[in-house]
Amino acid sequence: MGELLIYGATGYTGAMAAEHARDLRLRPVLGGRNADTLAAAAERLDCAYRVFDVEDQSAVEEGLTPAEVLLNCAGPFLRTARPLMDAAIRAGTHYLDIAAELDSYRLAEMADRAATAAGVMLLPGSGGSVAMLGCLAAHTVARVERPQRLRIALHVAGSMSRGSAISAGENLTTETLHRVDGSLSVADPTAVRGFDFGFGEVACTPVTLPDLITIGRATGIANIDTYVYASGDAFSDGEPADLPDGPSAEQRAVDRYHAVAEATGRDGRTVSSVLDTVNGYTFTPLAAAHAARRVLAGDARPGFHTPVEVFGAGFAETIADTQITDRECG
Repeated sequence: MGELLIYGATGYTGAMAAEHARDLRLRPVLGGRNADTLAAAAERLDCAYRVFDVEDQSAVEEGLTPAEVLLNCAGPFLRTARPLMDAAIRAGTHYLDIAAELDSYRLAEMADRAATAAGVMLLPGSGGSVAMLGCLAAHTVARVERPQRLRIALHVAGSMSRGSAISAGENLTTETLHRVDGSLSVADPTAVRGFDFGFGEVACTPVTLPDLITIGRATGIANIDTYVYASGDAFSDGEPADLPDGPSAEQRAVDRYHAVAEATGRDGRTVSSVLDTVNGYTFTPLAAAHAARRVLAGDARPGFHTPVEVFGAGFAETIADTQITDRECG
């Protein structure tokens, strides 16, 4: 089996991904900028490590060349995705990340042709909401004839990690977008819609999620709206730098995530499906490690792809105790 390099392996989510990769016997190489923290993590996990900064182009390419697969867990992804994607294409290394911001996916779209020519797969969102929502969407649209519209809502429970808050704050895409007739366009940010995640209908807010790109790409649906409902202190009013690394294991065990997808077919019939899963900060590193394992085992396609395209609609349900249940809409 080839080499897996996890960049950002000492961060909150990256450290958990490295542990899962170790447990899967992938023997990951830990990557990052700080030699001292990397050395300590590598000793704890009995792994090798490699030190380089994404701002040093030659060092990045040298660091990636031995790796068959790169898993980028280093946010903000606005800073790390482009140099690591570009270097991965030059080095012939498959690129995976856990980004939740639209910008990484736009970069992957732009790099699709170069990656395809190089035989390199770009798989942003290999873990996290893109993987879970993509699988839920594919499952739901398969239940209607010639799907025309998809509405999908994510329930984010519990607190946000410091890294996620900083990444979200630096996201270039500030407008509320949706997909209309195949193109991204500005949506009404006040167009709140009710969804039932299994505990009664709640008001969900339109937000710009990367699934506008990934679900459109995977399913071909031309009209997609994405929403979020946050409970607890998911979006803190404080400064991101003042937040803790992330929720504790005990907090994650209590704060489960949910999602609802509503698909409408050409005949007007609408169905919905509901996903129930572990906390996003538990799901993301576990799904990313399993995605890396599958890519190392040969599940790779050149160019920009989504988890559901590569691993199938059932991928999310292989992670922890994730379940999807079906409903009929009235």
